Parts: sequence; C-alpha cells; structure tokens
Amino acid sequence: MSEDSAPGPEESPPAPRAGSREVWKKGGRLLSVLLAVNVLLLACTLVSGGAFNKVAVYDTDVFALLTTMMLLASLWILFYLFRTVRCPDAVPYRDAHAGPIWLRGGLVLFGICTLVMDVFKTGYYSSFFECQSAIKILHPLTQAVFVIVQTYFLWVSAKDCIHVHLDLTRCGLMFTLTTNLAIWMAAVVDESVHQTHSYDSSHSNTSHLRLAPDPERAGSPVGGDCSCNTAICQIFQQGYFYLYPFNIEYSLFASTMLYVMWKNVGRLLASSTHGHGHTPSQISLFRETFFAGPILGLMLFVVGLAVFIIYEVQVSGEGSRPEQALVIYYSFNIICLGLMTLVSLSGSVIYRFDRRAMDHHKNPTRTLDVALLMGAALGQYAISYYSIVAVVVGTPRDLLGGLNLAHALLMIAQHTFQNVFIIESLHRGPPGAESHDTTPKESCHGLTFANADALHTLPACPPTPRLVGTSHGLTFANIDALHTLPACPPTPRLVGTNPGGPQEAVAIILAPRSHWRRRCLKDMSLFLLLCNVILWIMPAFGARPHFSNTVEVDFYGYSLWAAIVNICLPFGIFYRMHAVSSLLEVYVLS
Repeated sequence: MSEDSAPGPEESPPAPRAGSREVWKKGGRLLSVLLAVNVLLLACTLVSGGAFNKVAVYDTDVFALLTTMMLLASLWILFYLFRTVRCPDAVPYRDAHAGPIWLRGGLVLFGICTLVMDVFKTGYYSSFFECQSAIKILHPLTQAVFVIVQTYFLWVSAKDCIHVHLDLTRCGLMFTLTTNLAIWMAAVVDESVHQTHSYDSSHSNTSHLRLAPDPERAGSPVGGDCSCNTAICQIFQQGYFYLYPFNIEYSLFASTMLYVMWKNVGRLLASSTHGHGHTPSQISLFRETFFAGPILGLMLFVVGLAVFIIYEVQVSGEGSRPEQALVIYYSFNIICLGLMTLVSLSGSVIYRFDRRAMDHHKNPTRTLDVALLMGAALGQYAISYYSIVAVVVGTPRDLLGGLNLAHALLMIAQHTFQNVFIIESLHRGPPGAESHDTTPKESCHGLTFANADALHTLPACPPTPRLVGTSHGLTFANIDALHTLPACPPTPRLVGTNPGGPQEAVAIILAPRSHWRRRCLKDMSLFLLLCNVILWIMPAFGARPHFSNTVEVDFYGYSLWAAIVNICLPFGIFYRMHAVSSLLEVYVLS
C-alpha cells in the first residue's frame, strides 16, 4: 500500500532522482513495522496464554504489560504534542481526507464510554483491594489517562503530515497503534472467557471447558476472602463487562486513525488546504431525502432492540425457551439482511446511471477503509460457511436448520453487495463533477462550449464582460457595463481549460441538488447505517446464537466451534461499526 512516491493531482512533483532520503523512507517504514510486529506478537502471546488454565500466565502479567505499553505510548504522544508546538514548521501540510469529523466524533463517544468502563473496573477491583495485586487497580487508571491523552492527540493531529524526526515519528505511531491492538485483543479474550463461562454455567457441562473461567483469569476474585458479595461490587462487575464493546471499538477507531497518520509522515501535498471537493460545507441530517430510508431503518432498529431483549430473556432467563428465541432471532435477521441486500443492489444499479467522474486521487484514508471493509468481512464469511456446511451435512433438518442456512447465505450476500455499494460510493467524485468522457446534451445549470476554434472567425466587438464559472455558481464582472454595449453576435465564452492543452475545454455541469438519484442514495445510506447499528448491538452485547443453536456445536465439537467464533466474531462486529462510519461518509458526500 505504499503510495508516497506516486505523483498525483494533490501531490507535489517528485524529485528528479530518488535520493538517499527517499530510499531511507522505505527503511524507516520497515523499521517501524518490525517494531510493531514484535511488540504485537509479545502481547498476543501473553494475552492468549492467559486465557487457558494450564498455562502459567495470569491476568496480572497481561495487565503489567498493557500498563507499561500505555505509559510509554502516552509519554511519546506528549513528546509529539510539545515538539509540534515548539516547531511551527513541523507540520507544513494537513491531509483534508484524514480524520473526518464523524470519525473523530465516534472516537470521542467511545472514549467517554471507555472512561466509564475504567471507573467501573476501578470500583470493582477496589472492593477487595486488600487481597488483589496493585496492578489490577493501576491498569484501569492508566488506561483512563491513556484514553484522554490519545483522544486529544487524535482530535488535533489526525490530519498532520509531519516532516521532522520522520523515523522516530513512524516508530512512535506504530507503537501506539500496537498498544491499541493489544488492548483490543485483551478485551476480546476477556469477553470471550466471560461468554464461555456463562455458557458453561447455564449448561452445567464441564467437559467442554477449554477457555478457563478460572477466577484469577476471568476477573473474579480469588479465594473466599475476596468474593464479590456486595450489591455495589456486582454492579461494577456487570457494568464493565457490558461496556467492553465500546472499549473494543475505541481501540479499533484509534488504530485506523493512527495508521493514516503513519502513512502521512513525510507526505508532500500541493497545498496544506487542498482537498478534492469531498468536504461538505454543511451537514444536515435528513437533508434532501425522501425520509423512507430513515423511517424504515428506525423501525427495524426498534424492532431489533425488542428482538434482542426477547432473545436475551428467553435464552438466559429461568424457564428458558431457546428454540423459540432462535426462531424469532433468525427471522428478524433474515428480513433485515434481505432488505439490506436489495437496497445495496439498488444503489449499485443507480450508480450505473450516475455520470459523476470517478475520484482517482491518492487518499490513504479511503484505501484503508476499503481494506478494512474487505478484511473484516472475512470473519463473518468464515462463520457463515462453517454454518452452511454444518447445516447441509449434519442432521436433523428442521425449521431451525433451514432458518440458520438462510441466515448464513443472506449474511454472505449482504456483506458482498454492501461492500460493493460502499466502495463504489467512496470512489465517486463530488456532486456536480461529471465524467470527462461524457458530453452533456443540454445545459440547464452551467455552460457548455462547442468548436472553440470558431472564436477566431467572429467579428470584432467591444470587450464583453466574461462569466467566470465556479463550483458554487457564476460571478459577473462589471455588470453595469452591460447596458452600454452595442449589439453583437453571441460569443462563446470559455470558462476553463484542461491542463493537457488550451484547445480542450472541460464541461462541468452542476447537478441539481434535489436530483432524485441523490435523494435515493442518501435514503439508502441512512437505511443501511441504521441496520448496521442494530446488527452491531446484538452480537456486541451478548447475543450468541452460535452456541444456543446446537447444530454447529454438535457437528464440530464445542472446542473447535468456540475457537472459530471467538476468533472470527470480533472481526464481524468491527465490520458493522466500520461500515457505519463509511456509510455516514457516503451519506454526507452523496
């Protein structure tokens, strides 16, 4: 994904020959990546080892590593902030595409929820601090400081293209990114252990136990003197487990923004404020929509919340009826996924008739968005294909098996067509920029030119006021002189020329802002956004039909199926929230 040396419209021309600095830029990136890989593998080893009973790695070891990493990352961020303040020329350019307001807003929202989780964790471990290691109380406090410092850093510096201490900056950004990934892995493993412990407790089956609900590892107190018996202690314990999804999303959002900053280190732009028309002047919710998409999306969101509550009550409550809960759950998901697939297909069809030019400008943010959408979808693809094989090959074939099969097939189709719709939307030019390959038949909202060579054959006339076309309308020069001009033949007026030559005129037609295609695309993006939110809430907050439905468990065995779900499902959850961020961008830029 190296794109720094490729010239583009928003890049300054490259040097005549690649000097030693250009060669070392690749070496600096390699050095920072090697540092990140080694630190990440160390963290992964401790985190995964601490999840099993028979490995002599405890959660205190994991907390100590994470606390050290967060302290070092916080110190580097403070050094970066002080250095850029003292050196005004450190950031000569800012990437207009990096760190959009909706991404930074989501980071702040998830950061606030993570701070609340740290408060609950601190209160929980403080309830029996006399028999706990001090690192368990120090870890959430350190994480709170790290979240505050990093959120401020990303809010003010996400667009930076820094040009001082390039190798040190690359290593610092990669180390901070690795710290966020290690926090994400620890949260995912802790939540998986908690879900596994809940499943084994409800089924009273110890033969399946592989991920250990060991008290020391699962976050429970050790020994009778440390039991969490008070009501406030139990509130703290349940509270921070329910807030884990926000901590997970915060770490992933921060990682994506840090990666874009790492790509922008040493990057040269034509100007510090250059964009490609992808920054809207105003953001107004439900502006220029038919309201059908938001209304239908809100209806599915409310119904989804009701289905999620019914599922949790019937599966985990007393006198549970998992079969009925699974039928309701699968039926809702089949309807929701089917509608999302049709909407994504319709959006792709609309783009077949859209005359907007494709945006081929260099954009590390968009490149990362596309890679994350495609990569994160692999997790849900894997779960769906495993389910398809288990249902088709296994027995019995009943209503629940048929719903499970339809759900898996629609999940694959929905991810595929939604990715196509989002990626094509992100690569479209701004509204009003038509493709240069198409010639408009008539001009209703702009100027067109024909036969520019005929300008030399026109009779001599007094100079006429020229109309200068801009992206926001027309600007008149010396309008008062219009009344004093003699009658002259109409003169073609050249608004702009192509940089390739003065004879090639560029025709830009400003599309009507209320065009029906734009309204449809906005409705579709809002509908898909709301559906992705509810499909994120369900698995993120504990809906696990993969274990309640025993088809896969009986076919693969609990150990293998639990490993598949615990590895792939976090990527599927991340896909939903990242799709929400991308769809919000599609809505704003449509």
